[in-house]
Amino acid sequence: MLTLFRWLLRLTVGLIAGVVLVVALLWYFAIRSLPDYNATHSVDGITAPVEIVRSTEDVPHIFGQTDADVFFALGLAHAQDRLFQMTVLRRAAQGRLSEIYGARTFAKDDLARRLGLARSAREALDVQDDRTRAALAAYADGVNQWIMKVNEGALGRGAPEFFLYPDDIAFWQPQDSLAILKLVAATSSTAIADEVLAARLSMIDPGHGPELILGRTEAPMPDYAGLFPGAKLAPEDQDTAPGDWDDGLAGYLRPGLGLGGSVTVADGARTAMGGAILANDPQGALTAPSLWYLARLQLASGDVMGATIPGIPTILSGRSDDLAWGVTPAGIDDADILIEEIQPGNIDRYRSPTGWTEFDTRTETIRIRDAESQRITLRDTGNGPLLPGHDFGLGAVTPLGHAAALSWTGSSGEDTTMSGLIGLMEAQDRNAAADALNAIVAPALNVALADQQGVTMLRAGALPLRDPASQTGGRMPAPGWAPANVWRGLDRQAVSLGAPQGLASATAERPDGLALSRLRRLMDGREVHSRDSLIAAQLDTVSPAARQILPLVGANLWFTGEPAAPGTPERQRQDALSLLAEWDGAMNEHLPEPLIYAAWMAALQDRLVRDQIGALTDSLTRIRPDFIERVFRDTGGASRWCDVIQSAPTEDCTTIARQALDQAILDLTDRFGPDVTSWRWGDVHEAHHIHPALGKLPGVGWVMNLVQPTSGGDFTLALGGLLGFGKNPYQNVTGAGYRGVYDMADPDSSVFVISTGQSGHPLSRHYDDLAGLWRRGEYVDMSLDPALARAAATGVTRLVPAGD
Repeated sequence: MLTLFRWLLRLTVGLIAGVVLVVALLWYFAIRSLPDYNATHSVDGITAPVEIVRSTEDVPHIFGQTDADVFFALGLAHAQDRLFQMTVLRRAAQGRLSEIYGARTFAKDDLARRLGLARSAREALDVQDDRTRAALAAYADGVNQWIMKVNEGALGRGAPEFFLYPDDIAFWQPQDSLAILKLVAATSSTAIADEVLAARLSMIDPGHGPELILGRTEAPMPDYAGLFPGAKLAPEDQDTAPGDWDDGLAGYLRPGLGLGGSVTVADGARTAMGGAILANDPQGALTAPSLWYLARLQLASGDVMGATIPGIPTILSGRSDDLAWGVTPAGIDDADILIEEIQPGNIDRYRSPTGWTEFDTRTETIRIRDAESQRITLRDTGNGPLLPGHDFGLGAVTPLGHAAALSWTGSSGEDTTMSGLIGLMEAQDRNAAADALNAIVAPALNVALADQQGVTMLRAGALPLRDPASQTGGRMPAPGWAPANVWRGLDRQAVSLGAPQGLASATAERPDGLALSRLRRLMDGREVHSRDSLIAAQLDTVSPAARQILPLVGANLWFTGEPAAPGTPERQRQDALSLLAEWDGAMNEHLPEPLIYAAWMAALQDRLVRDQIGALTDSLTRIRPDFIERVFRDTGGASRWCDVIQSAPTEDCTTIARQALDQAILDLTDRFGPDVTSWRWGDVHEAHHIHPALGKLPGVGWVMNLVQPTSGGDFTLALGGLLGFGKNPYQNVTGAGYRGVYDMADPDSSVFVISTGQSGHPLSRHYDDLAGLWRRGEYVDMSLDPALARAAATGVTRLVPAGD
């Protein structure tokens, strides 16, 4: 027995020692990939020494003697901090995610190949202006020099993720940056999904169903089925449940996901200090690290500072000493689905406006980790590439014997958007910036500009030229063989949106327009603005949707009936209604009212539509306030949605509202107990910054993902977008990945912040050091004073030309 005990003890000690050794080795190799910010590197590709001065927050201030050297250093700095993110973004654009993730990303690779993001990026390289091609080349050289340093110095493969996802890191090419920009453009637009949803609703309820998404529209929608007489359409009950949110972010960005944000500018006549102020907060899916990266560049045209996207060598939102600029997606309808009829008996031909025509066909191979490679056949028509039925739910609206083709502004090989963005960053004033914006194609952007002379708001980007006789106006898929449905071309001229009375605001346009109306109300509500007032607007958490629909939905429920006994469902309902009656609509994480409101409206919308549109309800992951308002105002007879068509009685809207509230209270009671006043929005509305590669791995995800309670909601200016489905539909999954406020009266008092930290390395203190500031609505200074940058430097990386 003693001998057995000794052997068991030895085995236990050995196992513990082995685990410690493995952990120590993992730790050693992981920390090898942490860059030394105080190192000196001899590099090829620069003409003179360059310094990368890292501030306390790890913001690189890059000082060089030529623009090419500065772009080189930006590429190296991006690679130091975000190499894995950069390679994943590149793979997502190229359709090569499955090489590292396996079969779960095959559909994403298939879509990227069909969209031709990498192919059109290669074509677009030749149409960029000379300075842009030089910047792209220098940036690529900087990325590649860091990759070489990692390989030569055995620096942990450059990022710890590469130990779990083996990857031979190909050298960066100038077109890779253009491909990522194409991916941003594809992610910005929700036009395809909107068209499909409109068509499906029309198929279920012609003439009325599309009101769910159209909001206030000037022209009625056509009957979708009537566009294809005699054709057989898909059954109405096809599954439309959304896919796994985390898997959808495997490439950080996903075509069709949608990007948003707001941008506001006030000229000197409307500010306390007499100088223009500009605020900008691009919004999208929350990831760890953030999509955004802060940087300062010393260019020949002047120093610039602001937000970049790793992989793209330009400040997309920021300022110089003389000019500030901010961007947000314009939200225009930049894509159309054209349904192509395939020739019976010959799948290689389709019906075009001029007759039966051959598809432009090619094959590509998608390599899949731990599985056989798959060959796919890609077909293009005169209207654009064919998309498979499983993308965006297209199969549900594509008649048998037909296929869906995509016309999209971002498909253009003549896309000079990168040149426009470089020109914007180097512009000396608003006029030069406006000229540069004429080069932008996709994504279409609302751009605010501010200099010492005034402010300007423009919309830049290609706008499809549709025939007025188009059968759907681009709002639903249309027959591709009808000449009236084919685009006439693109209008690429930047359009002034004006700045009446010295104020201008824009958001990524949505049918409801609630965020923009709230923003304009805040801006118009005071005569004189300051940096702090624009920050307050940027951080505003009042829901205009709650203020719009709660008085209507609860009109016949407030303070009705005798007081109920404590602990009863009736008393819970009365307590909930009493709270909501006094609520100002602030989606504050510490309050119960936002949770009651969100649960009530979700249950109400579900009850209004599920009996009529069935499984399609699952695709409505977002509350549609305009629809609820029309129903409760009985606009155009919309109150008919309150009647449950499967039941014998005729339900009215008050009954449905009460039943939905009772259902919401029951669900919340099961989760949080019976005391309505103890519920808290922040208990469920937690911001999940997901690491696309490691976030779902047991144990590892706990380290890589960032989770924190947040205020806000779907319609607040400080966006806290809800997941809308699953076990916790209230999870905060979208928000402002970057916030910046630029004060031209005192430029060095300008501020900015991103949602995580600058580093993508989980063992770096800069992985999440800005997340707490972001959550609390705090910022860091963005001064262009080189003395301040050096005084607060936590490291200075020196690059010297090889041979010096």
